[in-house]
Amino acid sequence: MRVLEGNLRTYAWGSRTAIASLRGRPVPSPHPEAELWFGAHNAGPASVLTADGTAETDLLTAIDTNRTAALGTPTAAAFGGRLPFLLKVLAAEEPLSLQAHPSSEQAREGFDRENAIGLPIDARDRNYRDPWHKPELVVALSDFDALAGFRAPATTIALLRELQVSELDPYLGMLAGQPDSSGLRALFTTWLTLPEQTIGALMPPVLSAAVTLLESGRSAFGAELRTALQLGEMYPNDPGVLASLLLNRVHLTPGQGIYLPAGNLHAYLEGTGVEIMANSDNVLRGGLTPKHIDVPELLRVLDFTPVDVDDLIPAIRTVGAERIYLTPAPEFRLSRIELDGTGMTQPASISFDMPGPQILAVLSGQIEVRPQGGAPITVPAGRAAWLADSDPDVVVRADSARAVFFRALVPIRAQ
Repeated sequence: MRVLEGNLRTYAWGSRTAIASLRGRPVPSPHPEAELWFGAHNAGPASVLTADGTAETDLLTAIDTNRTAALGTPTAAAFGGRLPFLLKVLAAEEPLSLQAHPSSEQAREGFDRENAIGLPIDARDRNYRDPWHKPELVVALSDFDALAGFRAPATTIALLRELQVSELDPYLGMLAGQPDSSGLRALFTTWLTLPEQTIGALMPPVLSAAVTLLESGRSAFGAELRTALQLGEMYPNDPGVLASLLLNRVHLTPGQGIYLPAGNLHAYLEGTGVEIMANSDNVLRGGLTPKHIDVPELLRVLDFTPVDVDDLIPAIRTVGAERIYLTPAPEFRLSRIELDGTGMTQPASISFDMPGPQILAVLSGQIEVRPQGGAPITVPAGRAAWLADSDPDVVVRADSARAVFFRALVPIRAQ
């Protein structure tokens, strides 16, 4: 049982305030801070701290020293001796790329295929850097906006008709003539493969019509149109701007979550959240990025089945102070716990039984984690506690007036 310092990722789309505030650092930060990783990912494992707060080792090395003690035999056997999830705080000030992730079968086949042709793991045009899938769950800490999954074709047809752009008529006809997943595939593929000159001629009238509609106040698609205008300004002549018009526009309030399975085309737009995912680097991009886009492979992976936003929102099971977000992912289970140091509005403490590896990431206040028969550790906001399979059961107590933390574990024992 140890305190973890997260691994900070400074991507250009990050926030200069959200993660810095969480960690009690000066605001604004010198550089955009996009993600704070609590896990054992080989590109950025969390640091394991000593009692005086200095880094002793990293979590990947600590797990590899004794995988059975760290993970437990069932988890180590099921996931190749790896911690199968990555927990992170994500703070997006600008939109991320459109992307999707493969299924387990697609990841294994693609990884083996690229290995067979001798493509280096770090090659720019490599799609599969490991043989694992990458389902994701994000829970909003602030208002959080995203694009996720293809919406019902009838609604998209209504949106495109509302724009009244004659240059869109051939594409509108394509979807109206086949208002199903096949029509979505055909239209998305067409837009993604249009010559740059054609995209350049199509984009201005579409964006101009969006401005006109928003100024009129008549549109039922205000959020969708504002998003297209924002993306069009940031990524001129990028077909991902047109693709955004096919996707659900999702708004989460704090505490709400969204689960993204294999094949779901999505992009986080803005906001801060806690994200947990299977520990994989497999990403197929679909636009809004200068990075490599493999169109045939993306089309092979994407699920064009229309999905309602409500079907992406996970059910929540409440057990005392713990709110558990239910997903089918075998690699992780995420829950939110709020404790009241006074015990007046919420419990002041909660007991967790082991086994299995767990990470407790503190987002507000401070917690004390006390093992049976052992000395406690104190974890402030912006840090996390690592609980190995071999650790005893623990009691977590609020060490401040209010404490909020997220608990990540492997649900393998509960299956």
